[in-house]
Amino acid sequence: MRLVLLVMACAVASAQSVPELIQRGEEIYNKSCATGYCHAPKGGAGGGAPRLVARGFDEAYINTVTTRGLSGTAMPAFGNVLPRRDLSSVVAYVATLNGIANPALNIGPARSAIIPEQPLGPAAALGRSLFYDAVRGFGRCSTCHEVSGMGIPVATPIARVPADAAELRALATPQVRTARIDGETMPALAVSQGKLRTVFYDLTSAPPVLRTVDSAAVEIADGSSWRHVLAIHSYNDAELKSILIFLRASIPH
Repeated sequence: MRLVLLVMACAVASAQSVPELIQRGEEIYNKSCATGYCHAPKGGAGGGAPRLVARGFDEAYINTVTTRGLSGTAMPAFGNVLPRRDLSSVVAYVATLNGIANPALNIGPARSAIIPEQPLGPAAALGRSLFYDAVRGFGRCSTCHEVSGMGIPVATPIARVPADAAELRALATPQVRTARIDGETMPALAVSQGKLRTVFYDLTSAPPVLRTVDSAAVEIADGSSWRHVLAIHSYNDAELKSILIFLRASIPH
């Protein structure tokens, strides 16, 4: 098994230089990990998850956590989500945040199904860049949506791509409801409602805040004044058109 991993790591390294892989890892990290309720940019403090920079993590630990996730926390397993090259790149990038100058490009265990990278035309490639555009901060689509294993799955997976920008702006969101706590109301996207605890995303501001409250202290009712257009106001119609082209090229239908 170690021999197989070594051979695959060498193959990855031969396809791209270490600096290129680290740069790619940073790009993927910024798209999928650097959010207000996950890790902060460059692994620093300020996110909802612990900082990653200067923690003394070695590559074996980084690889294990990235691949398998952390049970009992919000840290998901990326071993069955990211393609091998991307997984290796993220591990290498986080390794550099911990003072490892020359990562060995460790990668996770073999996956039953590797997600291939689909070539995109120019319009779809532009849409992909806009979908994950870090310059927009939390105003980017990937703050709440995951596509091809990248982004944050706050909302349910996209099942149908709207026909045009107008339909995307007017998109109905029946899953968004209204939560009331101590007389305060807020738009809410429920994750789970149990007898003791209720977990939901508070959509009052971006990024959505994941809240866990006593079930007896919260009332969640159908309907909300929240609208999808509020979340995509940073895009113009031409940009939304490119994003829709990207979604049609990336989501099975």
